[in-house]
Parts: sequence; C-alpha cells; structure tokens
Amino acid sequence: MKLATKFIHAGATPDPSTGAIMTPIFQTSTYVQEAPGKNQGFEYARSQNPTRKALEEALAQIENGKFGLAFSSGVAATDAVIKLLEPGDEVIAAADMYGGTYRLFTKVFEKFGIKFLYVDTTDLSKIEAAVSPKTKLIWLETPTNPLMNITDIEGVAAISKKAGSMLCVDNTFASPYLQNPLDLGADIVMHSSTKYLGGHSDVIQGALVMNSPELREKLYFIQKSCGAVPGPMDCFLVLRGIKTLHLRMQQHCINGEKIAQWLRSHPKVGRVYWPGFEDNAGYAIAKKQMRGFGGMISFELKDDSQQEAMRVLSSTHLFSLAESLGGVESLINHPATMTHASIPREERIKNGLSDSLIRLSVGVEDADDLIADLKQAIG
Repeated sequence: MKLATKFIHAGATPDPSTGAIMTPIFQTSTYVQEAPGKNQGFEYARSQNPTRKALEEALAQIENGKFGLAFSSGVAATDAVIKLLEPGDEVIAAADMYGGTYRLFTKVFEKFGIKFLYVDTTDLSKIEAAVSPKTKLIWLETPTNPLMNITDIEGVAAISKKAGSMLCVDNTFASPYLQNPLDLGADIVMHSSTKYLGGHSDVIQGALVMNSPELREKLYFIQKSCGAVPGPMDCFLVLRGIKTLHLRMQQHCINGEKIAQWLRSHPKVGRVYWPGFEDNAGYAIAKKQMRGFGGMISFELKDDSQQEAMRVLSSTHLFSLAESLGGVESLINHPATMTHASIPREERIKNGLSDSLIRLSVGVEDADDLIADLKQAIG
C-alpha cells in the first residue's frame, strides 16, 4: 500500500453500529459486562478504549510495526520505555537531545540507579566504546533536537543487537512519512504525537510502536498499571491528524528547503543546521534512511550574541514565539531558555547548543510570506 493510502485508511473501519466513517469518540469510563469476565473486549477505559484501540492500530500501520500503544504525552511514552529497565542498567543516549528527555533521565530515573551515558551518536565508534555488559538500551534521536544531527539507525541497530540491548528511536522530527526506524532495525519507535502526527497544535499525546509481542505485553502492562493514557478525544484528534500527514509533510519539506537555502544565503546569518545540505556531515545517511529532510531548521546569527537572537525572536509576525513544533503554523523557539533550559548551560555549550541558537518549525504557509517575515526580523 502506498504511503498516502496508508495514512488515510490506517486504523479506519466504519463504525458497525452506525456506519460512521470516522471512528467515534467513546467518551466512557467503563463498560457493561454480560457476566463477570464476559465482555466485548473492553472492561475499563484505562485499560482499553475503542477510540484509542483504533489509533493504536493506525500507529502500528504507519510505522510498519505490529503493535502500537498511545500515551498521554511523548514524555509519558519515554517514561514507559525506561520503566522496562532495572537498577544498575545502563542507557546510551544522544548528547544532543530534547531537554525534556534529558530532564526525565537525569532528574527522575538516575536516582533509581539507572546510569545514562551521553555520547555523539553520529560517531558509531563512540557508541561501541560506551557499550558495556550493563548496556540495556540505546536511545536515539535522528534528526536530533535542536542541532539536526543524523545518526545511522542501521549501524546502531547492529551495535545494539551485538550488545543484546534494545534500540529505541525518537522519530518525532522525521515522522513516519519521512522515516521508519523499525525497518532499519530499531526495537521501539517513540513519537511525541503532539507534533507532526497531530499536526494542529491542539493535542498532547505520545506513542510507542514495536514488532515484538513480548515487548508489547511489557509496555502494555506499564501503560495499564501506571495509567498515563490519552483520553478518547485526544485519540480522535490524532487519528484525524494522521489522515493528512502526507500532505502536510510534503509542504513542510518544500518550505523547509526554501527557507534553509534562503537563510544560508543571508549575510547576517551564520551557521544553518538542516540535514538537506549536501555538505552536511549527515547528508548521505539522511538521504539513505529518510524520504525527505523535513521542516525543522536551526540557525545562528553572525552576531553570535543572545541579545541579538532575542531581538530576532521577538520581531517575527508569522513565526509565533512558542515551544513545540510540527503544527501547520510556523513557530520560532529559543532552545537555551525554552525547550532545552533544563540542560545545564555547560552541557549545552559542550554539545554545540549555543545561547544564540534559534530553532524554526516551518509550517505549511506560503514560503515567500515566511521568508519575508524572517527577512524583516533579521534585518
């Protein structure tokens, strides 16, 4: 099945009771049973909900996986993966990663005896050097947030399998339209469904997709037991968003390329971080494992001061200054004080995330209007 058809029809079955073509919002907390233990597959809404079930089936299909699980946020989905581990286990993670993930790892799970090693995952030799008998999980972002670094998923999968560890890939920036990590050897794919899957900045949700029945049962037990599940309305919104994912991602990619090229030619702009440049260190890998380069861009000004960055951040009109990404509208963000503020400054600087870095989530507006907005803001 081609991508466009898959995204429109994934998880979609007309409601048998009414014929409704859209999955109904089953706004219920419990289900009547014919007799104790005799039911129609649903007992209590924390454990199962028909709207969530349709979404989880859709998530599995669009990621070329067998099983999908929906969570109340991307962080909740990440939390569930780490709860597969035990005290003394080690996790290898990308040094350049989302601040909320770093905060969860360092402030919540380290005190339970799980050790996190942060390495440059674009260099496979550094991952191999960090592997030990205690390594139970490798956690990747590719492209990374916010420096757009690209990691070879197949290469890391080979290291992971040799080490007997799991590989989980945060696929939020690429979306299933551009990249399918399970096809490249990953064990679990994580999404902040809030972003491209939902696509309209109106829902908070997370997702995990996997092929292993054993992994699915363990993660479902955590989902059910810990209770970080999304409500049926949120599931409905993400189901709706998935139906237009291919159309939106096509425009995100078109606009992203135009703006990345324009930024690179601007006399006041310094380095531009976007994996679609042919001289980008990760270009060849990105071209191999992705179907496009996406609409996420970061850049620095030649006047490399936080003050000048703040001036630009406060001067746009179409680019709204806000956290998050992946919506139809364009957003501008200052990672150092917003999405990555929880990472200590010395760690951020060491990993290349400067105080003046600006991150763009390029929306689906007319690219010329977006460029004009950036032009007047940068000056």
